[in-house]
Amino acid sequence: MLASLIPLFDEKMTVKAYSLFTQKANMLLNPALLGTGANDGAGTISGLEVIESMGIDTISRDKEIFVSVNNISLFTDIDEQSKGVPHERLVILTDKSIKPTEMYINRLKELKGSGYKLAIRKLQVNDFEPYKDILLLVDYVFLDNKKIDISKAKIYFSKVYPNVKLVAGNVETTDIYDSLVAEGGYTLYEGAFYRLPVTKGVTEVAPLKINYIELLNIVNDADFDLTKAADIIGRDPALVLNLLQLVNKMSVNSEITSIRHAAAMLGQKELKKWINLAVTNQLCADKPNEITRVSLLRAKFAENLAACFDRAGLASEYFLMGLFSVIDIILDMPMAEALKKVKVSKQIENALVDGKGEFYDALDFVCQYESANWGEVDRIMLLSNMDSDAVYDAYCSSLTWYRDLFRS
Repeated sequence: MLASLIPLFDEKMTVKAYSLFTQKANMLLNPALLGTGANDGAGTISGLEVIESMGIDTISRDKEIFVSVNNISLFTDIDEQSKGVPHERLVILTDKSIKPTEMYINRLKELKGSGYKLAIRKLQVNDFEPYKDILLLVDYVFLDNKKIDISKAKIYFSKVYPNVKLVAGNVETTDIYDSLVAEGGYTLYEGAFYRLPVTKGVTEVAPLKINYIELLNIVNDADFDLTKAADIIGRDPALVLNLLQLVNKMSVNSEITSIRHAAAMLGQKELKKWINLAVTNQLCADKPNEITRVSLLRAKFAENLAACFDRAGLASEYFLMGLFSVIDIILDMPMAEALKKVKVSKQIENALVDGKGEFYDALDFVCQYESANWGEVDRIMLLSNMDSDAVYDAYCSSLTWYRDLFRS
């Protein structure tokens, strides 16, 4: 099983939902399965399997989850597979494998009557009229910005299906996103626009961010000065509050007399771990909240994958590589310039700036997996002799870690 979450944004760049994409078999090892809908299997919906095994709150505490079905899995016992999951949180995501025939239409009506939301994707313009009976039932329609003129499609839907919410899909750049938001009429936006590499930007870093970068540099030295780190933490009330809350949870009966005292109680190892996480979160404060999630999940997923790449001893370096993989977006400057502000190893720099070196294979895999590019994921796993269960466990444990991190 492989699984990945793709965020859906609103016009304020806030994540409102996730699409859960899954794959059960390596298609390079099982080419006969291509095109058969093997992702979901004949009797189960793999996305619901993931939700059941992990819990919907691990995936998202309050957002809708779009789960793909095909023409076979649509007729499985969805109620049984989604026990304990509020129906209003699930959006059954169909595509053109669901034909506009009486059998499929009646099944969609059943699901709608049970409180599930419905969505459809991969429709071309010439499909709109034939699919009218299905379009009258769905809550969302995905419009592929790369394959059709979605502005014209939006006008059509506003007149013929005014109650359908439109999702602008395959939005590749922030310029396209901004123009679609200005145009209006779309409820959600999906695409890589929010995490594109920065190729140009300002050369100066905001004063508050300089403190955070200085902290990162201090704690990522081989043997850093704990008191110096504590003094820099003292410049930022949010970090001070976060640190004191953490130490209070760990040492209920101890009276904290100063920030240096709190840092000493935490210890060098735990302080370094906390600073890497807390500072990254603060650095992303003026960015879409998904950037924080991407940074931290990449970090933990890469760390968890170190053993899969036969580099278990480099897990902490893999964590930093994932953590800094969006530093260009965070600091609004090209990656090469951004990495001059922080101290990283040459291996991490080679991977992030040049896309080469001994760390790049893991970084590339994390990014391909994150985008649910299963064909490329299959290829890398095959060439690297990676176990799919180990990869799936590495991803799921990173989601659980992220959930627990912000729950506490």
